[in-house]
Amino acid sequence: MKAIILTIIAVTLFSSCVQKAYEREVTVYLTVKGKQNIKTVGILGDGNKLDWDKALPLQEVVKDSLYTTTFKMRTGYLLVEAAFTVNDTVELKDKPNRRIQFAKEGATVYKAVFDEN
Repeated sequence: MKAIILTIIAVTLFSSCVQKAYEREVTVYLTVKGKQNIKTVGILGDGNKLDWDKALPLQEVVKDSLYTTTFKMRTGYLLVEAAFTVNDTVELKDKPNRRIQFAKEGATVYKAVFDEN
């Protein structure tokens, strides 16, 4: 009987510690000012789609000016930290990373200007 009660308590404690995860769709638009001959643009960050070691590429919309990508990630968090790269240079040196807050419902759209917070 004691073992059954302990099992019920353990199951209750462990099951309540799991945070519910949601599928998040994020579209980012990055404006780049004052740079020419841009070869690569990407986004770094936390999460199962973003990584701090390898940038997720953004596609060119307007040459040397506007870039975008859409990605999905499964997370229980309300935001993701991220930073953009242009030609392998990471923005916001010695400044806090960007915080992309997820929309409460539907897709998240995030607009940014490279190296401006």
